[in-house]
Amino acid sequence: MLFRSPQFDDITMLCLQFFGKPDELTVEAKVEKLHDVIAFVDEYLEKWDCPMSSIAQIELAVEELFVNIAHYAYKDKEDGGTAKISIRHLGKDVEIIFTDSGTPYNPLERSDPDITLSADDRDIGGLGIYIVKQSMNSVSYEYIGDNNVLKMRKNIQDTED
Repeated sequence: MLFRSPQFDDITMLCLQFFGKPDELTVEAKVEKLHDVIAFVDEYLEKWDCPMSSIAQIELAVEELFVNIAHYAYKDKEDGGTAKISIRHLGKDVEIIFTDSGTPYNPLERSDPDITLSADDRDIGGLGIYIVKQSMNSVSYEYIGDNNVLKMRKNIQDTED
């Protein structure tokens, strides 16, 4: 016997999709560790059959962000620090998160360089993060619990980058 009762309130539906725990790598924030970071990201991207054009864009963005952390995040700390790189597949996207406990700094607040000017007339700096913002589908920054957290996402299933 089936009992039914009439609806008496709003109906709410919740759908969750769990993509799994991200892969993580923690390294000293030193330029010499860039090779390890790139190898870690490449291995993950190859596992998901990421197109070579997307891999090249992601590698460039990863290099820019990691080198900035290595050069500037811990410049006031004698013994340096670490950077954690997390990567995970989210549907059609890959998300890469950089976390460091260095000096708080949001690189996205910096104005984009005027790329119509010649290199001689343009202010120094800012071109790297501009390239990151242009080549990724999204880039965001938060300062959470004494950590700089920069997230970037790239659609890796589109053939047109």
